Amino acid sequence: MQQKQPIALGRRASLLGLSGLVAAEIAASVQQAAAQASPELPSWNEGPAKAAILDFLRTASDPSSPKFVKPEERIATFDQDGTLWVSHPMYTQVMYCLERVPVVVEKRPELRKVEPFRTIMSGDRAAISRLSRQDLEKILAATLTGMTTADFQAEVRAWLV
Repeated sequence: MQQKQPIALGRRASLLGLSGLVAAEIAASVQQAAAQASPELPSWNEGPAKAAILDFLRTASDPSSPKFVKPEERIATFDQDGTLWVSHPMYTQVMYCLERVPVVVEKRPELRKVEPFRTIMSGDRAAISRLSRQDLEKILAATLTGMTTADFQAEVRAWLV
């Protein structure tokens, strides 16, 4: 029996694929909830935001609606409320910043001997996992400043590939 080889996907393709699957799941859940007449978004307060979201989901997922969006064409974006954000093993932004530390240290070699940069450069995952919030804030400040918006966008695009 021949074993199948795993397909290697880049970060961007993985995130886009995951977001498409999640969008399809959300639409299916909304349809199922409507069919079962259960309250939709029960933890949300009634109001225009909740009504607009539910209306959008109903029309986008109803094949008879002129605003219907085929599941394979759906793209989902999420807020940072912690429910649907890529957060395991950590937030994507933190991963980006940690991976940018060597670039920053190359430009500013004196940081190689300064915490928390020394810990990141060591590659010791156990030590990295023990960094404090203040340590992470130092890393975020060092890796996300000193560049134009266009440079930042280019850096992130290159990192996602």
